[in-house]
Amino acid sequence: MQVQFNSDSSVMGTENVAERIEAQLRHRLARFEDRLTRLEVHVSDENARKGGDTDKHCTIEARIRGDKPMGVTGKAGDVDAAARIAGNKLAERLSRYFGKAEKHKHEPSPDKVL
Repeated sequence: MQVQFNSDSSVMGTENVAERIEAQLRHRLARFEDRLTRLEVHVSDENARKGGDTDKHCTIEARIRGDKPMGVTGKAGDVDAAARIAGNKLAERLSRYFGKAEKHKHEPSPDKVL
């Protein structure tokens, strides 16, 4: 699974932030790693230098192997918390998505004997 990190200019220490978020997401989504081709992580600060309670945004788009992408967003006071919120949302959605796929997968019907 490839992780692509994007941030706006107002998020400081991009390299260190990218490494922390990638490690956090890899840990949280490890059980889905073989089913995902790529994660696109977008981190931004809504109002740059001005303060705010939930001005940091983290959007994660998961590219599912052989299916449509799935996206989630987390908002918090700092980038790491926003990424954690988005990562948790994504893990829950992927768990539901793959759980439903397994539930609806049917074994071929056995031949009927008359």
